[in-house]
Amino acid sequence: MSWYRNAVWFVKGLREYTRCGYEAASLHFNPDDVEVNVAGRCFLVTGANSGIGKATAKEIARRGGTVHLVCRNKERAEVARDEIVTETGNQNIFLHILDISNPKEIWKFAEKFKAEHKLHVLINNAGCMVNNRELTEDGLEKNFATNTLGTYILTTALLPLLEKEADARVRQQVVLTEQWAKAHRNIHFSVMHPGWADTPAVRSAMPDFYEKMKNSLRTEAQGADTVVWLAVSSEATKLPSGLFFQDRQPVSTHLPLASTHSPPEDEEKLMEVLEEFSQKFKPTSPGT
Repeated sequence: MSWYRNAVWFVKGLREYTRCGYEAASLHFNPDDVEVNVAGRCFLVTGANSGIGKATAKEIARRGGTVHLVCRNKERAEVARDEIVTETGNQNIFLHILDISNPKEIWKFAEKFKAEHKLHVLINNAGCMVNNRELTEDGLEKNFATNTLGTYILTTALLPLLEKEADARVRQQVVLTEQWAKAHRNIHFSVMHPGWADTPAVRSAMPDFYEKMKNSLRTEAQGADTVVWLAVSSEATKLPSGLFFQDRQPVSTHLPLASTHSPPEDEEKLMEVLEEFSQKFKPTSPGT
């Protein structure tokens, strides 16, 4: 009967990840959790020129935070920055052009950023869904380079900056979240699922899914809600570091009977391999 239980969980997940799932969950939200002033705190959001990244940056800007937008496309990023400034009235929105799939450039960016800015919250939002195998100029598979290695390098490089601040927070992938939460006790790590939201990435990478589900998808703001909650609310840090969230609640990282668990030695090996890769692309001296 395992197939039946998996089917039940799939249907349940289908409902929870859509707009109606968000609307049901939001009935239990405390609005005061995110009605906060974060002026003086600095946030870095990757992939912030569209979708959930831009929605997140906009909500943080509304609350007075200094927001650093890290984007790949300069033209689209400038449009996004201008929109955020206009809608929120917050002038402390800064733009950085960086391709998260380029490990050498990430190292260079991080060293420059550390020398010029402070950082309280790192939001690793940038990602890609490339359906056909594509290699970067460094010979790395594009999804891996962007979603895993790029996230690893950026977080690793900025950890010393985060360690300096009180109430520092990071969001990234599940295994990295769990491993770093164990290693860095004074930084609050978390990861979240935005549900299925109507974003440019979903439309371009999953066109068939989008056509079937477009009337049920969450808005970008609904997809970003838990990111904002994790980034600004005091309630989020009352929960343990290293958890996986959906609609402001910690949830299991694995579906029942999905066989997605990995042994500790595999997770340790992943971290070792990522560290080896990251060091391979680290400049030997500043500016190189």
